[in-house]
Amino acid sequence: MTAVRATAVTAAACAAVLATALPASAINSYNAAPAPERTEVGALVATWDDDSDPATPDRVDWVCSGTMIDADTFLTAAHCTTDWPDGVRFYVSLDQDVQAGLDAAARQHPGDPAAQAGAVGVQGTAHSHPDYPGPASDPHDISVIELPAQQVAARWSFTPAALPTAGRLNALGPQGLNATDWSVAGYGTQEAVNGPGGQTHPGGGVRMKAPVSFDALNKSWVRLAMTAPQGNGGACYGDSGGPNFAVIDGRSVLAATTITGDGPCYATNVSYRLDAPGARAFLAPFVALP
Repeated sequence: MTAVRATAVTAAACAAVLATALPASAINSYNAAPAPERTEVGALVATWDDDSDPATPDRVDWVCSGTMIDADTFLTAAHCTTDWPDGVRFYVSLDQDVQAGLDAAARQHPGDPAAQAGAVGVQGTAHSHPDYPGPASDPHDISVIELPAQQVAARWSFTPAALPTAGRLNALGPQGLNATDWSVAGYGTQEAVNGPGGQTHPGGGVRMKAPVSFDALNKSWVRLAMTAPQGNGGACYGDSGGPNFAVIDGRSVLAATTITGDGPCYATNVSYRLDAPGARAFLAPFVALP
């Protein structure tokens, strides 16, 4: 999620807003396009008790974005999978329009959040970085959902995203980073819209993509410009954990994951580097690293 880094509780609150959002869209509205070809990019769906009343059904909604990095591993952000109420369940959907699927499932399975979530996704087990939240130099804001590979393969066809080699962004150097083609993808909402009640972020729940451009590189972060006059789009609420791709040596590489940015979602996408030691150490038990 962009703006001040969101906890998963904030993600839940954001999901409550998304349920009454305007017709679905994702990523910023400017310089963006649907991404049906990015079949490795998915949405994180959760069911949880949002009112502490066992007599009422659990809540179900999509809450973040992410990417399949092998046949059974979905990469997302730790702030998407931590600080939830007891009993939360996570599902991954690779559908192009998750919001429409959830809407249809709600009509077909009223009062049954597990059936609604299962209609669009496959249930998995979350593994958040044990040291999240860490310092700003390395917040450890990374998580994976382990999934039953056969169930995933039975529902969707995809090629897992390619991860970068260790220190690959450093090796590109300033000129190489500036010359690299970057793009962001996810299911999040649009940039802020001013209205009578203040700012809102319409849309969400559909897989979209947009170009971004390099801004700055830090130990654990790559900052990507989302400014419209430069032809960029960008990420917003609900795109947390989603991919930022870089074309390196002619190949699309999952270089970083969306974590934070400016509140209105107009300027900068601050993304967690996947070529950095901290991210690679966390991912090593779950996926074969290049």
